[in-house]
Amino acid sequence: MNISIPPSTVTTSAATIAQQAPSANKTQLARSTRKVVDIPTRMFHWLFAFCFVGAYVTADGESFRLLHVTLGYTMAGLLGFRLVWGLIGPRHARLGVLARKLSGTFGWLKSFRTLKSLSDIKWQQGQNILMALAVAALLLTVIPITLTGYATYNEWGGKWLQHIHEAVGEFYLFLVIAHLVLIAMLSLLRWKNQAMPMITGRTSGPGPDLIKKDGKIVGGLLLLGVLSWWIYQFV
Repeated sequence: MNISIPPSTVTTSAATIAQQAPSANKTQLARSTRKVVDIPTRMFHWLFAFCFVGAYVTADGESFRLLHVTLGYTMAGLLGFRLVWGLIGPRHARLGVLARKLSGTFGWLKSFRTLKSLSDIKWQQGQNILMALAVAALLLTVIPITLTGYATYNEWGGKWLQHIHEAVGEFYLFLVIAHLVLIAMLSLLRWKNQAMPMITGRTSGPGPDLIKKDGKIVGGLLLLGVLSWWIYQFV
C-alpha cells in the first residue's frame, strides 16, 4: 500500500525543524555551562583592576596627581564593598570560601611528610591554595597602599613614606602579574579557561548553577557609585 505525503506537510515540517534548531542549540549551550560568578563580584573585579592600572600609570607626574589619588581611593572603597559583599552576598562570593581554601595550607604542606611518590600529591588543592593566597594578597595589600598614599598626599612623614608607598605599589604590580600567570598556568593544566568566569560569569562543564540571582541591581549601584565619586572629584 502506497502512502502519499502532501508536499505542503513536508515543507511545514522542515520549517518547524529549522525554527526549533536555534532553540535547541541554546538549550544545549546552557546545559554545557553553568553560572558561577555574579555580576557584583565581576563588576568589583574589573573596576578594581582598572583602578590599579590607572593609578600605576599615573603614579609619576604632578599633572595626573588628582587622578592617581582618586583611583587609589576608589580601590579602597571597592575593597570595602568586597568585604561587605563577602559577608552578606551569595554563598559562592563569601569570604568564608577563600578562608576555607587558605585554612588547608598547613595540612597540605604537612602531607608532604608521608608522600611515597609525586602522584600522591594533591596537586589541585595546591593550585587552589596558591590562587587563594594571590587573591588574599591582592585584597590585603590595598590597605598599606591606601594608607601610605593618603599620608604622602597630605605630606606626612617625608620622603621615606613616599618611598614605602612606591615600593608597595611595585609589590602590588608583582602580585598582579603572579595572579595572571597563575590563571594562565591553571588554564593550561586543567584545559579550561580560568578567566572566563570573570568575563561571562559562566564556566564550562555540567552541573547546577551556583548563581540563582545575577545581582544586576547591586552591580549597577556599584558602578553608579564609582562613577558618581569620579564626577564629584573632577567636576
